[in-house]
Amino acid sequence: MPLERVKKFLEPYSDLEVILFDSSTHTAEMAAQTLGVTVGQIAKTLVFIAEGNPLLVVTCGDKKVNTKLLAKAIGVKKVKFADSAIVEEFTGFPPGGVSPVGLLKVLPVYLDQSLYEYDIVYAAAGTANSALPIAPERLRQITNGCVIDVCK
Repeated sequence: MPLERVKKFLEPYSDLEVILFDSSTHTAEMAAQTLGVTVGQIAKTLVFIAEGNPLLVVTCGDKKVNTKLLAKAIGVKKVKFADSAIVEEFTGFPPGGVSPVGLLKVLPVYLDQSLYEYDIVYAAAGTANSALPIAPERLRQITNGCVIDVCK
């Protein structure tokens, strides 16, 4: 189960805990409304393909990733969004509900610098009614992520 994978990943981190909701937080807008925060504080995790290899980009819910900037930042010619089959195969999560932790396979993680505009962001935690409140720098630490500037 996806939520259990996320919780297992978080076991060594006593400062981090998944929160559950009575209603769905399937979209960034729904999550923000449920949490009483701005859409920007929702950390959306997107899966891209670069030269045949999947990678994650975590950004604010109100931002869009510029694929040309992403390609340049990671040193490849072109990146594209992963299709739903690839997303599920590598992350174990459905598109729109990808958590940056508890992945089925180890993937490179990139955090857009826009996340650092907030003290706390809320990442998906494996279900449509769960979230992981976390400081952006803490998210970078536990994912071994790299901070890049790729959003418009």
